[in-house]
Amino acid sequence: MYNREYLGDSNSKEETYSSYEQTQTKPENLIGFLRATYQLFASSLMAATVGAYVGLGMASMIASWYWGLVILEFALLFGLYAVKDKPGINLAVLFGFTFISGLTLTPLLSSVFNMPGGAGIVAQAFLMTSVAFGGISMFAMTTKRDFSGMGKMLLIAVIILIVGSVSNIFIGSSLLQLGIAMVGALVFSAFILYDTQQIIKGGFSTPIEAAIALYIDFLNLFVSLLQILAAFNRSDD
Repeated sequence: MYNREYLGDSNSKEETYSSYEQTQTKPENLIGFLRATYQLFASSLMAATVGAYVGLGMASMIASWYWGLVILEFALLFGLYAVKDKPGINLAVLFGFTFISGLTLTPLLSSVFNMPGGAGIVAQAFLMTSVAFGGISMFAMTTKRDFSGMGKMLLIAVIILIVGSVSNIFIGSSLLQLGIAMVGALVFSAFILYDTQQIIKGGFSTPIEAAIALYIDFLNLFVSLLQILAAFNRSDD
């Protein structure tokens, strides 16, 4: 599970919002910002896919390095915001983070691929994630409802998910893991809605910040759906 509260405190967010609301929400500026954001988002998905592909070829080695890779992944994520305004370096850190995040998916992907029909489960999870992401994004861009008030509620939900996930490392309950995955799918679907509206309203200072927010939403939704589908496939067996 990836921590979504990486953009700083509420005061800094409010300052960012006020600084960019007047300029970014102009049609010409917004279109350019959205184009850059979704280009970076798509490139991030490609980097993660390459990482996962490479990781599957050395799954046992990745498993032995797993927690080291997780630490590196979070270090790159937080480092990204320190270099977000430094051209070239920011892209290198962005793609380094997304590539490593693909590597850390290897244990889950490997276990699913080893199940009967595993490749189909992964493909189905990715398709469902893509359709959900596209549908929710379109809704966020076209609806007149304001979902800005969801931020605190979603933060609380993420904290609960993190606590539940850490606890289940020691408990090892498949039923609890299924419940966490189901809640995670709902929470990160809501985050797609929330973050997309934040982008439109000028809540992100750079396309890299916006792209990484969407990437983390997409990745967590994919992981949640993959765990759900895998759990139901095991129960069918």
